[in-house]
Amino acid sequence: MLKYLSILGFDPAKHHVKTEMLAGLTTFLTMSYVLAVNPIVLSAAGMDKGAVFSATAIAAAVATLTMALYAKMPFALASGMGLNAFFAYTLVVSMGYTWEQALAAVLIEGVVFIVLTIFKVRQAIVDSIPLDLRYSISVGIGLFIAFIGLRNGGVLVSSDATMTALGPWTATSLIAICGILLGSVLLILKIRGALFYTILLMTVIGIPFGVTQLPDDFTLVSFPASVAPVAFHIDFSRFVMLDIDYIVVVMTLLFMDIFDTIGTLVGASIGGKLVDENGNVPNLNKALMADAVGTTVGALMGTSTVTTYVESTTGIAEGGRTGLTSFTVAMLFLLALFFSPLFLIIPSAATTSALFLVGVMMMRPVQKIDFIHLSTGMPCFVTIMMMPFTASISEGIVLGMLAYIMVKVCIGEGKSLSAVMYVLGALFLLKYIVPML
Repeated sequence: MLKYLSILGFDPAKHHVKTEMLAGLTTFLTMSYVLAVNPIVLSAAGMDKGAVFSATAIAAAVATLTMALYAKMPFALASGMGLNAFFAYTLVVSMGYTWEQALAAVLIEGVVFIVLTIFKVRQAIVDSIPLDLRYSISVGIGLFIAFIGLRNGGVLVSSDATMTALGPWTATSLIAICGILLGSVLLILKIRGALFYTILLMTVIGIPFGVTQLPDDFTLVSFPASVAPVAFHIDFSRFVMLDIDYIVVVMTLLFMDIFDTIGTLVGASIGGKLVDENGNVPNLNKALMADAVGTTVGALMGTSTVTTYVESTTGIAEGGRTGLTSFTVAMLFLLALFFSPLFLIIPSAATTSALFLVGVMMMRPVQKIDFIHLSTGMPCFVTIMMMPFTASISEGIVLGMLAYIMVKVCIGEGKSLSAVMYVLGALFLLKYIVPML
């Protein structure tokens, strides 16, 4: 049996089946909230919740399976949270496009991704990012996902005076904090599956306290809803009309997804020690193709842009190193179509520990960043700081790279930058200038 796992990049001499599958289960549990949240967000655009739920699971499974078989890497993909909010609240609610026209924009974006990936344009973008900035991407993502975990667990709350503040002591926040402490101890003791066991135990503990909600009509099995109400409902009318605003929308989606994906792949790979001695991600172009295929399939199925999930870092932290991890995630997404009531009871507080502790582990590359020289340290700090502060991986990368280019040019070191960096810098400026016109 083990010889057949070689198609997933699995080597029995280096890897363990139990470890890889447990890593996949951990990743799935940490990111499974997408199946609950995405239908709610897209329903604001007038889309059928049940159909979106099924479309989300199918698109995630196809994209992640592509990652497993083609790229052979331990990353999982699904509809991006920030990207789905942009789809529903900006494109449909604010700009007045129909959800069918918004799906067309996602589909066009996906096809463009495939073309860019075939010609290795996206890989060229990654290769142009200086090594120190790549390290700062990992650190920034670590802070970002730790912040998400603390917010989800009620440990941090919004504040009019200070933007964020320590939340009240509630059953939810206490379970989140206990999970962080328990997970830390288990990781220190090198217990395999530490993050998964912590999520499971906190979910069970949450039942008597009302943190884990068990519906009165709770059942383990349910038939998946049909995707017919949203699948293949694509309206290209605005694109055919060459609507300038619509073209900008497609470009915006392009930017958001490219840098969310690149940031996650590079940052998680560095944090999980999946890079080579030069800091390069192996099979990167194949991983980017999985993302492009996922976006295209997702649009056809009836969901927003599919992207590589930063929660993949939880599985990598559990020892996931091959496509067997992502293959496990893909199978669980398909299984979730029939067992949706089961995984939907996992509360956000139970996953706080995984997100927080992975954030801690992703801080490790900070020691490799050259903060002694401000020409490097300042742009890296911008990258790190802006990810949690703007709640966007892509914004952190864009602003960090702009800062890097501007500083190098101003101190007379512009020749050290590649042509790709200058092209990216010009495009990044347009990203902010065009909406102002």
